Amino acid sequence: MDTIGLVLVMLLAVVVSGWIVRLLPIAIPLPLVQIALGAVMASIFQYDIQLEPHIFFLLFLPPLLFLDGWRIPKRDLLQDKTMIIQLALGLVIFTVIGLGYLIHWMIPAMPLAVAFALAAIVSPTDPVAVSSIAARIPIPKRLMHILEGESLLNDASGLVCFRFAVAAAVTGTFSLPHATLTFLWVAAGGLLCGAGFTLAISYAQTWLGRRIGEEPGAQILVSVLIPFGAYLLAEEVGASGILAAVAAGVAMSYVELSGRALAATRIQRKSLWDMIQFSLNGIMFVLLGEQLPGIFEGAVRVVQETGHENPWWLLVYALVINIALGLLRFGWVRLCLLINGWIARRRGQAETQVGMRLTAAVSLAGVRGAVTLAGVLTLPLLLPNGEAFPARDLAIFLAATVTIISLITANLGLPRLLKGLHIPDISSQATEEAQARRLAADAAIHAIEQSQHTLEARYENPQLCAEAAARAMDAYRRKIEAGTIAAEEASDLRLGASIEQELRLTGLQAERAAVFRLAREHRITDETSRKLVHEIDLMEARLR
Repeated sequence: MDTIGLVLVMLLAVVVSGWIVRLLPIAIPLPLVQIALGAVMASIFQYDIQLEPHIFFLLFLPPLLFLDGWRIPKRDLLQDKTMIIQLALGLVIFTVIGLGYLIHWMIPAMPLAVAFALAAIVSPTDPVAVSSIAARIPIPKRLMHILEGESLLNDASGLVCFRFAVAAAVTGTFSLPHATLTFLWVAAGGLLCGAGFTLAISYAQTWLGRRIGEEPGAQILVSVLIPFGAYLLAEEVGASGILAAVAAGVAMSYVELSGRALAATRIQRKSLWDMIQFSLNGIMFVLLGEQLPGIFEGAVRVVQETGHENPWWLLVYALVINIALGLLRFGWVRLCLLINGWIARRRGQAETQVGMRLTAAVSLAGVRGAVTLAGVLTLPLLLPNGEAFPARDLAIFLAATVTIISLITANLGLPRLLKGLHIPDISSQATEEAQARRLAADAAIHAIEQSQHTLEARYENPQLCAEAAARAMDAYRRKIEAGTIAAEEASDLRLGASIEQELRLTGLQAERAAVFRLAREHRITDETSRKLVHEIDLMEARLR
């Protein structure tokens, strides 16, 4: 089967995995189904995909890291910045050192540098994997924000540590002072390259848009190319392309706040990026499933070098690594919570009481996912002297198994730990949303009043313009009045709104069915059909 055919088959497997998850009577994480499909495909088609590590790294990681940075809730990240930094930076270093020495002690055939590389690549957590579990299990919003912020930063810190460990394994040398200086440069250079590249491209887009107009398709394509451009620019100057991709995403989130993009551009761009995220994550897990049989054989050979002939030792190693990861994470989280509580008491601030159950939930929610898989698959195939990279298959197999086990344990354990768990929010989201709606409605009324005078002069019909303005402002005045209604009336209002929404949705569904029927009967053109259906879809999306 040729390369294009393989890509199409893998994309089909990603689509089918979504159907299977919905059909299964029990809740199984989507990545596990995708891994199983990859293994089935490998056994059916009997093909062998040879992955070029640097190409794989470039194709998969920049867009995923860019999207993490773009969609991260910045304000919530700043509210819990101390805890997030402690988890994303301190825990990664703690995990690399502690787990690296444990792996080397447990598997002497794996060199210490490779053990550190494996420890570094399993340290980043994956919010996408947790989100797939959160779709069925209500995770408190503040906890989810902490996990998202941690994942954004520990993706970068874990991958940078991974790069240093791989470099030490390839060259056979490691100097802490040199590595420290190099880290400072690659970090600062990567952040500057990513943020600067995004801001420069955005400025150029705005400048061109003012002079020749905005084309949504071109704007969307540019947003897809930005993470790759930032990554390649940083790598070209010797900085971290990983951090550049993250910084580019964060900068893009600030550019987005300017509101310069057209509404059509935003709607289409969001859909495209959702598809990219779903596809890349799915393909990585399918690829892992396809690679597992060959990786397992190589891992068994490495285990036999340690004197263990039984391949079940692979599972023992994976379980020990998972338990060690959990214990290291639990101990670090507990220590950080105690230190933060002590600091809060010293400052006279209110201390949030955090029990052991919450600590265990934060520890168990550290699920490994796409970044771990993408990173470990980029381990070099050969050393500079032409020899095979030591214990490469074993490292990939253990990273994959750790990912699978972490998904299973989180899927089974989080529902029990989170049941009835309450984490106090820093601010009331409902109050904040109501205030934002009122302010937005006030601004809309003010803008309509100003526009009314302009339109009266243009069309020389004050009465018609006044009537149109009154109708436009009436909807916004109702929004403002709805926010001041007494609490006892709120339930009836919500019920009435729910009934109205259901009726409107019923009407839209009938309208769409009629358009499709007219198209099938050739009474309207396909172009007209697509246009009308798109308008109905947008109205339905707004109602929902």
